[in-house]
Amino acid sequence: MRDVMQYRGPDEAGLHCDDFAALAHRRLSIVDLSTGQQPLSNEDGTIWVIYNGEIYNHGDVRPELESHGHRYRTKSDTEMIVHAYEQWGDDCVHRFRGMFAFAIWDAPKRRLLLSRDRLGIKPLYWCRAGNTLLFGSEIKAILASGLVPADPNYAVLPEVLSTRYTSGEETLFKGIYKLLPGHQLVFELGEIRVRQYWDVPVGERSERSRSAESLAPHSGGRASLSGESGRDVVDQFRSLLTESVRLRLMSDVPLGMFLSGGIDSSAVAALMAGLIDRPLQTFSIAFKERAFNELEYAREVARTIGAESHEVVIDDADFFGALPKLVWHEDEPIAHPSSVPLYYVSALARQHVTVVLTGEGSDELMAGYGKYLRLAWNWRAGTVYERAVPRGVRNLVASRIVPHVPGLVGRYARRSFLAMDRTPEAMFLDNFAAIRLSDQQRLLAPAFRDGATKSNAYGPSLDYFERPNGSSTLLDRLLYADIKTYLVELLMKQDQMSMAASIESRVPFLDHVLVEFVARLPDEWKLSGVTTKRILREAMKGVLPESILNRPKMGFPVPFASWTRDAWNGMVREVLLDRRARERGIIDAPAVDRLLRDHADGRTDGGDRLWSLLNLELWHRTFIDNEGVQALPGVAASPRRSVLDVPERYGTTASSAGVGPRAA
Repeated sequence: MRDVMQYRGPDEAGLHCDDFAALAHRRLSIVDLSTGQQPLSNEDGTIWVIYNGEIYNHGDVRPELESHGHRYRTKSDTEMIVHAYEQWGDDCVHRFRGMFAFAIWDAPKRRLLLSRDRLGIKPLYWCRAGNTLLFGSEIKAILASGLVPADPNYAVLPEVLSTRYTSGEETLFKGIYKLLPGHQLVFELGEIRVRQYWDVPVGERSERSRSAESLAPHSGGRASLSGESGRDVVDQFRSLLTESVRLRLMSDVPLGMFLSGGIDSSAVAALMAGLIDRPLQTFSIAFKERAFNELEYAREVARTIGAESHEVVIDDADFFGALPKLVWHEDEPIAHPSSVPLYYVSALARQHVTVVLTGEGSDELMAGYGKYLRLAWNWRAGTVYERAVPRGVRNLVASRIVPHVPGLVGRYARRSFLAMDRTPEAMFLDNFAAIRLSDQQRLLAPAFRDGATKSNAYGPSLDYFERPNGSSTLLDRLLYADIKTYLVELLMKQDQMSMAASIESRVPFLDHVLVEFVARLPDEWKLSGVTTKRILREAMKGVLPESILNRPKMGFPVPFASWTRDAWNGMVREVLLDRRARERGIIDAPAVDRLLRDHADGRTDGGDRLWSLLNLELWHRTFIDNEGVQALPGVAASPRRSVLDVPERYGTTASSAGVGPRAA
């Protein structure tokens, strides 16, 4: 279980066993290089911990623990967890500021405690096998125990195809669960108890934010910054973000920055550059295709802040050469094609540093995606439309008129209140899905079509949308749902791809103190008119160039659709329509064949659907069929960089992870 994840911790390996529990750990040495080995115990060896992550404020907590008589043997943040548990029990987690997944084995009580950080930056999976509880930083560690079969959990397939992830605790493996962000699990006397210890304070408004709200016009215009309170809010945000970046510089090894040239990574890079006494090392990646290359923006930021920039440009051969091994690394079907370039930039960074900071989390925290603006407009317009136009007329417009509107106007009409029900499923969830329910009804075999329902596909996500209290706005609910679902999947991608290259990634925007501050701000500080991430843009004025502050969001698009329309269409066809895939009985082969032909001929854009189906089949072969890492048809015939054969300039190694207690 431990060594199947060697890349997560290539520097050291540890093991502790007693009559009831086994704890195993692999270490990527970052803090206290000489004495930070794990598993680690308290003074008398009765309480043990294994842990993945960083507690950035451990130096602040240590004096208080020492004042209570706790004696430290190391300078590591790991030891602080043990003493904090001794002092405050399970509630010790409230004292921690950082990213973590840890396990505490309390031997005298025969009690296991699992804890995962508030936002889900670090992963933690668990499974019960008879009287044994298994856990690990990755699902493959649990499977390596040999105590749990790799059985597919088809009950969540509609959700996986519709959203690219599972929103609740279930995974695509039957009986293997995620410990959700902000949750703890206790295994004691054969019983499992799970509780939530933290949540995003959505719908709450602090006194400062209520004061600032009076400065923000409710007409949807920009928030005014002319008042003293408005400047105070921006100054406090900038201060909290700077503090978060400073805390994440805690390291005894070199640090760097993933830099895309967008406002999020650029803001963190600029603040980071001002806090260190040497040129910042930045790492950027792009595709050879011009439309998918942002390097000019990353270079502009690097020049502005005096950074030493490092770049890698990859092509379709690199992408498909790495894909099968990365499916193995992610344990479940890869949600986003951008996982592949994220691995390559992680491997590049590993040649220079061991820790990187990233801009992840800003969009979900401060409404950075265009979908929030589109949905807010559609929701308001749809409300008026429903009141003014009879249902029969609305149905006629949606079914007879909108489908025949040509060009760009027709595309927008089909994704507007004219064609969609005014429900979160239609406007927020289904509208941005990988394989929409209507497509699942066509592409899946009859045995799987019945499960493709709204409740199965969107029920878990809808629960998060509906959870905030009555004072929450529509934007509050949208951001809360994305923080609990979409962001967690992005963080898993970040963790798994960086760990595959033996590098630790840190996310300053997701410091829980900063998250709580921003969550309590009025909507206008996030989405103001057509301006997204309003408070971040105001805070970075004078720090970043206007060209970066005001450029449209690009995200990280991958030319998968164009590749599979041309040279790689045959490869996808061979994987999806060979004998094994047909006999699996999940897809409707003639429908998938039509999708491939229509996509190749340009009659439809089937890139998202083909991506999901390809990954699902590769996942089945890798884990369910137990065939291990696959070889894509035709890929081996051409020279390709990949994680199967990584050239020296990319390197390989990885991070710490906790695996294992077994308690009877």
